[in-house]
Amino acid sequence: MITVDGLTAWIAREAPAMMVSIAGVKGSSPREQGAYMLVSETGLFGTIGGGQLEFLAIDHARKLLGGADAEHLLDIPLGPEIGQCCGGRIALSFAAVDEAAINSLVAQARAETAGNPHVAIFGGGHVGAALATALAPLPMNVRLVETRAETLKGLPDAVTPRLVAVPEAEIAALPPGSAVVILTHDHALDFLIAVEALKRGDLAYCGMVGSKTKRATFVSHAREAGLSDASVANLVLPIGGAVVRDKRPEVIAAMVAAELLTVFSAAS
Repeated sequence: MITVDGLTAWIAREAPAMMVSIAGVKGSSPREQGAYMLVSETGLFGTIGGGQLEFLAIDHARKLLGGADAEHLLDIPLGPEIGQCCGGRIALSFAAVDEAAINSLVAQARAETAGNPHVAIFGGGHVGAALATALAPLPMNVRLVETRAETLKGLPDAVTPRLVAVPEAEIAALPPGSAVVILTHDHALDFLIAVEALKRGDLAYCGMVGSKTKRATFVSHAREAGLSDASVANLVLPIGGAVVRDKRPEVIAAMVAAELLTVFSAAS
């Protein structure tokens, strides 16, 4: 995911640079119109889809950076001529990354970030840390909520750490359509957080790590807390699906990331 901090840091480090944008698309293409990448003498930021198309674009951008008298708009067929088989055509525009371009890119990054769905991970243990790492590059606003300061060290830059005394109170501040993933070190705390999340009724996803036995125990607790069976049915437990039966944190994180992408895609 492109963040404002990541974008501005790259530009400050790599300038001068060229911006390569997809200005038009006919038929199939590896990326959509408006996608862009930045090209410096030795560095890259973003992608227009990879493959031979991107290699050609990088080479052309660096020629322009070097002062070559070359076109600033290319129309490229995505066929055998360049070793790709998308079958469409793509127009690429090339422009220097000047102050106006930087301001436009920063505004675009802010708008995209603001529009991304929110994910609150409760618990920064092995699975929580792996999930934060898995979600960091995806188009989501991710926060990790913990009561233990040491578990919030070393998080990816795109993940917001939240050190709090009462984790379940964080549920109320989440925007509608958010996702909650509950992975704390304490089953009682898991249950408190889940009850608060399920009470809302407007979250896109509420998942908890655990087993069928843990679910049965939670159902009993939830009924005592006054939750309806319909609300309890919205709890995903266990998380990550049942197709891949691998309990390594990184595998669970990958499966949950796929689960969240599916949920958010269906909601959009």
